[in-house]
Amino acid sequence: MTTHVQTELDDPVRKFRPRGERGPLASVVLHVSLLIASAVAVLPPMWLLVTSFKPKSEAFSTALVKDFTLGNYDHVLNDTHFLSWLGNSLLVVGLTTVIGVFISATTGYAVSRFKFPGMRPLMWLLLITQMFPVAVLIVPLYNLLAGLGLLNQPVGLVITYLTIAVPFCAWMMKGYFDSIPVEIDEAGRVDGLNPFGTFWRLIVPLAKPGLAVTGFYSFITGWAEVAYASAFMTGEENLTLAGGLQTFVNQYTSDWGSLTAAAVIVAVPAAVIFGFAQRHLVSGLTAGAMKS
Repeated sequence: MTTHVQTELDDPVRKFRPRGERGPLASVVLHVSLLIASAVAVLPPMWLLVTSFKPKSEAFSTALVKDFTLGNYDHVLNDTHFLSWLGNSLLVVGLTTVIGVFISATTGYAVSRFKFPGMRPLMWLLLITQMFPVAVLIVPLYNLLAGLGLLNQPVGLVITYLTIAVPFCAWMMKGYFDSIPVEIDEAGRVDGLNPFGTFWRLIVPLAKPGLAVTGFYSFITGWAEVAYASAFMTGEENLTLAGGLQTFVNQYTSDWGSLTAAAVIVAVPAAVIFGFAQRHLVSGLTAGAMKS
């Protein structure tokens, strides 16, 4: 007795689908999922933008803007310490970005290229510092800054933000420098360059993508951080933008119109920096590929 097993080869109607090609149902599910994810991502900033142009009485209205107004922006810019907050943030973020990129790049390069006593414990120390939540570190950092007389000082906030940005960025830069051939360093030494000259003149131009990401991460660390800025800076004129936003909505007041207007203004520089970093990343990757 013979049995016949039905296989795909026996079915002349059934067709094989090339590998990687999605079926109609899978395509529909994928596109619906992408649309839902896009809506979830876009809805909050769109609501923020629309609310900033509404009168305060319509802040919680689900309708679009009926009575368009710039009063919220006028109040934020002219009747609050917003410009002082902006100046404080630019100072803190600028110092954090420049110092953070320099320390992270030099640390990552040293760990990537040189072998020295304590190198492995140093890398573990940088990694362990990322494991502690902000709530645990506020009290010891507060006592440390108070002992040094750096409370309510931009320098104290810069030092605090460097403890966040440098460990992560140093690890990232170390991995990026590992991908750059060591032969480039050897060629620099043959040409008479010292280690720092090799780093500055040969390696840094090839590391532009990594430096751009490091700079952007350091910028965001100082621009959007709230907990440390609120704990270590007192007085409305000394606050940064992230800390100043809290003054609009707290247990005593709830000015949602001013909050949304200020949030929109705060988001603009971050978007500009991100666009610049993105273009710089692409150009840096292209330049590195051509040189290698």
